[in-house]
Amino acid sequence: MTGLAGLEINGASAADMALLRDWADEEGWNPGDSDRFAFAVADPGGFLVGRLRGEPVACISAVRYGAGFGFIGFYIARPDVRGQGYGIRLWKAGMERLDGRLVGLDGVVEQQHNYRKSGFRSAWNNVRHEGVPRLAGDLPEETAPGVRIVDAATLPFGQLAAYDRRFFPAPRDAFLAAWVALPGRTALAAVRDGRIEGLGVVRPGSGASRIGPLYAADPAVAAALLLRLAERTPDGTVAVDVPDAHPRAAALLGGLGLTPTFETARMYTGQEPDLDLTGIYGVTSLELG
Repeated sequence: MTGLAGLEINGASAADMALLRDWADEEGWNPGDSDRFAFAVADPGGFLVGRLRGEPVACISAVRYGAGFGFIGFYIARPDVRGQGYGIRLWKAGMERLDGRLVGLDGVVEQQHNYRKSGFRSAWNNVRHEGVPRLAGDLPEETAPGVRIVDAATLPFGQLAAYDRRFFPAPRDAFLAAWVALPGRTALAAVRDGRIEGLGVVRPGSGASRIGPLYAADPAVAAALLLRLAERTPDGTVAVDVPDAHPRAAALLGGLGLTPTFETARMYTGQEPDLDLTGIYGVTSLELG
């Protein structure tokens, strides 16, 4: 057995980012096919890989946002090296990179007790809902008086970024710019009187197409965005990670025919950030928040 001293930890390369995506897929997390390209611009130094004799065996993301927030994700050790301490070495390296910041994560529920040992506290659970959304009758062009569904790329980016800040603890403009514009994905916004009242992005994955974020002023706007995004997928099957702290969101997705399939725990190291949870019908990404 190679000792822990033989583990080399360094930043991820472009090839490593593709490998991290494959490892996450093997865990059943179904990351978006092109998510890594937006991840890389969020914080180029935020992805760490542990290597034994040059071969990747473990990884973690420790992404810095602004001056005071960070997010942990991609915490994976290759199955054949688990239980040997390599994963915890990556964990410590990631947490050291975020030292002094409020840190969030979305971890499997079964590991909550281990995260608590590192100072994390539960905020809510994100429950993945999957299926083909359905609504009786035709979806009208206007979901409510004055509301239009438009291509998000036609809106001033500053307006999109300001809207996103209602639902995320820190600015993430570079990430958001890539996230909404990468090839193969669709970003739609709901607009009323020049104001954004909803935003949704769908991108392909190895399983169901992933929707996130899904923000909306009310369930009607969320339903309109969700249904139109599903129309842009190969077979209409989508997956949305819904905060259980927003019961109306879970009720909406259940009413549209989506069923729970997977669950993660949203946890923070300190005071839960002040977010507009009533507007979050689907989180952006379990890996980066």
